[in-house]
Amino acid sequence: MRAIDMHTTTTHPTEALREADRLMVVCNSCRYCEGLCAVFPAMERRRLFNDGDLNYLANLCHSCGACYSDCQFSPPHEFAVNVPKTLAQVRGDSYRAYAWPGALSGLFARNGLAISLIAALSVALFVLGFVAYRDPDVLFGTHAGPGAFYKLMPHNAMAALFGAVFVYAVLALTLSMRAFWRDIAGNTPAGGLAAFFQAAKDAGRLRYLDGGKAGCMNDDAEAPTDRRKHYHHATFYGFLLCFASTSVATLYHYLLGREAPYAWWDLPVVLGTLGGIGLVVGPIGLLAAKFKRAPELLDENRFGMDVAFIVMLLLTSVTGLALLLLRATPAMGIVLAIHLGVVFALFLTLPYGKFVHGLYRFLALVQYARESKAGH
Repeated sequence: MRAIDMHTTTTHPTEALREADRLMVVCNSCRYCEGLCAVFPAMERRRLFNDGDLNYLANLCHSCGACYSDCQFSPPHEFAVNVPKTLAQVRGDSYRAYAWPGALSGLFARNGLAISLIAALSVALFVLGFVAYRDPDVLFGTHAGPGAFYKLMPHNAMAALFGAVFVYAVLALTLSMRAFWRDIAGNTPAGGLAAFFQAAKDAGRLRYLDGGKAGCMNDDAEAPTDRRKHYHHATFYGFLLCFASTSVATLYHYLLGREAPYAWWDLPVVLGTLGGIGLVVGPIGLLAAKFKRAPELLDENRFGMDVAFIVMLLLTSVTGLALLLLRATPAMGIVLAIHLGVVFALFLTLPYGKFVHGLYRFLALVQYARESKAGH
């Protein structure tokens, strides 16, 4: 296996990167864990590690903990090899390092959950104030049938508000992904569509999130499980179903002239309901798993945006399902305002927290497929 010489220096700006460099040198001399996941074969293709290499490896890592459990050099050994925790620290730092604009990344990293909840509440109060100013009686009225939602806020105003934050999120995510890709791609020959499809296949089935087939390490290292993988699946596909629901509803509105809310059996509602259930089960499971994780594997300094993203996904699904149940009652106005506030906050914070790991991980899997195809 030929090493990829992509740099001439190993000077790293953060303690996490320096520690990751040290551990990769130790792991490269051992290679006992090479069959557990993609991290170790990718590591073995290198002899020196620049910042891009380490961020690439960190975002390949699912933090299952299998390598820590198997490692003969893990604490209390003097080498103190703890790959999951160190790569979690590097991974968390990478969200901030590649974020656009960079000035906002530190703010969200320090106060992620608080900012998300404040943003959600602020937008909810704005919508409620908007309705109360136009017609207070509308807020607590019972509205049914097509266009009922727009009695509280005109469609154009709603589309402008959420269209703007959506475009901002897409722009910020695109620029951060570009920066990450430029840093990890190096001089690897292009893998074409084959590398892209292999990465999509691996991401879609969450390959490697199984601890080398044993499962993920939790508070009981002797009893690894696959539950964390199942919660990731529920969250991932729940999110995709909700996105599909919104996309279909947009087509309904602009192409077919059909206004929300739709009947229970209509495609946007079916997709949204299934996605909402996934975004209740998945985030609750991930939050529970986070608190059950073996403490020696956790990056205890990274709590804000990791938890904020999971909480905001959960609140989005809970308020969305509540709106579905209460849309023909006097409570619809308040529930709609809260739901819109949560969705706005979710979009606003997407580029600065755990969500970007899914995008960075996909790019890391593309790079891994490219390297594998190139035969390095």
